Amino acid sequence: MPTFARELWSRIETIHAVIYFSPRTGEAAKALGLKGFWRGYFAFRAAPLGCCSPAVVEAAFFGFSPTMVRKAIPSIWDTATPEDCIEARAVAAASALRDTSVNVAVDDFVRTALRTACANGNPGARPLFAANRELPAPPDPVAELWQLCTTLREHRGDGHLAALTSAGLDAPQAAALFVADNHLPTSLLQEHRGWSDSEWAMATAALLAKGLLTDAAITDRGRAVRREVETITDRLADAPFADLDDTSRDRLLAALAPIASDITNSGLIPYPNPMGLPAFGRWL
Repeated sequence: MPTFARELWSRIETIHAVIYFSPRTGEAAKALGLKGFWRGYFAFRAAPLGCCSPAVVEAAFFGFSPTMVRKAIPSIWDTATPEDCIEARAVAAASALRDTSVNVAVDDFVRTALRTACANGNPGARPLFAANRELPAPPDPVAELWQLCTTLREHRGDGHLAALTSAGLDAPQAAALFVADNHLPTSLLQEHRGWSDSEWAMATAALLAKGLLTDAAITDRGRAVRREVETITDRLADAPFADLDDTSRDRLLAALAPIASDITNSGLIPYPNPMGLPAFGRWL
């Protein structure tokens, strides 16, 4: 049975994900002069880090090839400031949520629970969480809901990267093991993360040498590594909610479920997708 942290992830990741798939985002990026999906993606997600270097984004995002990152960073900062990107993404995300869900007017309990969790999170070794947490709350309550979910999503993501690296996996190896474990098309992550055929082949060879893959499939050892990574990720993601009792946890999950369900049923997010996000209520 999924843990609270995994149940929460299925909700906040779905809420966060509207920023990647809604046409509102492309419109906002274009208005800032950012041409193409990926320039908008890197600008909007990296903006809380400031005018950061390619190396910072490669480390913080982890999954993308340096070649792909450097096509956008740092040149995007000559086109749009981080402050402009933060404002634009908040407006775009709020519009996208209103487009896809009729349940975005959450009550004070939800807002307080998410704010408290953000305040309780440990920023140590979590650059994207720490940077997002420092942003002022948007005046629009729907934009604030998206920002709170995004901040906690990045907290989980930062912890996930720690779990992957502690398991001895680099970025393309982690991606290759993920697609093998979930029987997904290789192109779903290789192409969308910018890894060349030779880089992907090297990652696969490394996983074969470690006994995590065979020529045909993931091994039992490989599945064990994947399960351990996810277990550690869930444990780390649960920490900000330590003060919530079981009743409050259930109430939070119940309040966010209709939003995630609306977004999933809207057809906005494709399944499967490069985020590894399953349709709400299903599990990878």
